[in-house]
Amino acid sequence: MNHGQRSVVRGLVATALLTVVPAGLLSGQDVMTPERLWELQRISSPSVSPDGTSFVYGVRGYDVEANRGNTDLWLRPVAGGPAVRLTDTEESESGVAWRPDGAWIGYLASTDDGRQWHEIRPDGSGMRQVTAVPGGISNFQYSPDGSRVSFTARVKLDPTPNELYPDLPMAEARIADDLMYRHWDSWHDYDYSHLFVATYADGSIGEPRDLMPGERFDTPLAPFGGGEQIAWSPDGSRIIYTAKKVSGVDYAVSTNSDLFLVDLGSGTTVNLTAGWEGYDLQPVFSPDGSRVAWLSMRRDGYEADRNRLISMEIETGEWLELSNGYGDDLDGPVWSPDGSAVWVTGPTRGTVQIFEASGSGDGVRQVTTGVHDYTSVATARHGGETVLLATRRSMSAPVDIYRVDPSTGEAVALTDENTALLAGMSLGEVEERIVTAKDGKEILTWVIYPPDFDPSRRWPVLLYAKGGPQGPMSQSFSYRWNFQLMAANGYVVVAPNRRGTSGFGQEWEEEISEDWGGGAMDDLLRAIDDVAAEPWADEDRLGAIGASFGGYSVFWLAGNHERRFKTFVAHAGVFNLESMYGATEELFFVNFDLGGPYWESPRPRSYDLYSPHKFVQNWDTPILIIHGQKDFRVPVTEGMQAFTAARLKGLDARLLYYPDEGHWILSPQNGVLWHRIFFDWLGRTLKPSA
Repeated sequence: MNHGQRSVVRGLVATALLTVVPAGLLSGQDVMTPERLWELQRISSPSVSPDGTSFVYGVRGYDVEANRGNTDLWLRPVAGGPAVRLTDTEESESGVAWRPDGAWIGYLASTDDGRQWHEIRPDGSGMRQVTAVPGGISNFQYSPDGSRVSFTARVKLDPTPNELYPDLPMAEARIADDLMYRHWDSWHDYDYSHLFVATYADGSIGEPRDLMPGERFDTPLAPFGGGEQIAWSPDGSRIIYTAKKVSGVDYAVSTNSDLFLVDLGSGTTVNLTAGWEGYDLQPVFSPDGSRVAWLSMRRDGYEADRNRLISMEIETGEWLELSNGYGDDLDGPVWSPDGSAVWVTGPTRGTVQIFEASGSGDGVRQVTTGVHDYTSVATARHGGETVLLATRRSMSAPVDIYRVDPSTGEAVALTDENTALLAGMSLGEVEERIVTAKDGKEILTWVIYPPDFDPSRRWPVLLYAKGGPQGPMSQSFSYRWNFQLMAANGYVVVAPNRRGTSGFGQEWEEEISEDWGGGAMDDLLRAIDDVAAEPWADEDRLGAIGASFGGYSVFWLAGNHERRFKTFVAHAGVFNLESMYGATEELFFVNFDLGGPYWESPRPRSYDLYSPHKFVQNWDTPILIIHGQKDFRVPVTEGMQAFTAARLKGLDARLLYYPDEGHWILSPQNGVLWHRIFFDWLGRTLKPSA
């Protein structure tokens, strides 16, 4: 090929049933539409029965007209076969865990007093409520011996302004004396998430015991931590939880979380990772209880450091790294039943695969291959042998659950909730393309074609700039930035693994830090230039789109694109690096990636060289800007500043503002509106050439 090395890695013909396709495109075909995208069922990770032969999983469906979603629980055999519905309620069930004897399946469900633990028999009978903890609970687990349970609950330790001044009961205000007064999309609410343990017997629990009494710390870590940050020992005598036990400014600038081991008999708590820097997460006990494996980062303050897989002898503290020889992040560790290995997922060259790490530290073996992402893994039993149950997705299909042979990597689909819908949908080819970077390195780039792609025609092309900025540009199936939906609307999509992405080694991933507007932006431009040189690409109809760091990328390109693009779409983008630094919450992120505060001497170069607002004088292209009020990672004023600048420059610009959304758009009708505005904008600004 003259324009990069190309290989088609996936072509699907399935049928679609969605709506807003431009006139004249894909005539006579059923293709992806925003409304049909919301008809797809969303499948959660499986919870495997104690004997390993069946699993429970959640299926979430959405009612766009009612503007709500609902998750019900289903049961399937690991051997394959039809599903049995366990719940059919108007409220969602989640957080599934089997009772160790397999006689009951537990789950969280809403009540008048928050979410509480319920149980149901595997045949769907006998539904009963187990807990009645004021305010509700999260992260419920049974101890392996079945004699205890654990859960997290909010504990109020700080006074509200109304409690400080009881004569002002109608005052509405917040008082902050230190940082982290808000996080992700929520304000600190004067309480903390603590771990509780209680005795358990036949569907009832004893008096819960707080394992963190009086501590102004949280487990699991906000905002996304869950039950994977808490682990029971096999004999039920000990439990590990994850916490970052610092406060205020120290919390905002640090990633140094630790693993705390509680001996439930003596009541003592020991910090297993004292002296370890960076994140320590996802502890899992070995089957015999003698060791614990977990994910560990070396550097404090760097959230995208490589996740190493560590194993420690609990009694001696001796440890070894099990991930030697693998140069990227690992996630979701699960011990093999005999303790000889740990299975994990990890990125590699634009995909996410399952790996097996030797329990003795002898190396890491890749188990699976293929153009897809494995997003979780668990152990199960099939034909008397240990198998893996894994969730898998691609750019052309949402998550399904697969049975994977750990020796060969062979995978068999076990869920089929979306099979009929996808079978009637025409999807475009996804192609792997290698583009050469300025320094001679390879940029693995995904190109997604319309279902009726005809190389004799001229096609508009969209450059997708991924967020992060770290993490893989892999095979995710998004319900907003859905590449098949864009392709169905007649656009070729170009998605580069520009420097900063994972799956290509730590050096490539770290090249983004303190260089946001440097090599990564050149990679994006080289990818679009490479594709635009194809005879079927319409160079007069190129657009750049992206969210978060991708939104930053769009704002940066708007001032530095040399008239390549005819339109831009920036969602939750960073516009002014100084104002972003002053208003974001997790300061460790901007400290590492931007080089520190803007007032330091010497002043970090990022603020003067790479802040998009410094290049507004060059803006000359229509731009759609999208932002949510509850986005505290990239505050809403970033989008507002950019919109103001665009209009004062006299540009065709539009602001789509969501008062009740954060960094993501989560409600169904807001999501459909997002797509309608998105495609309307592209249709108006990337019209066919005369």
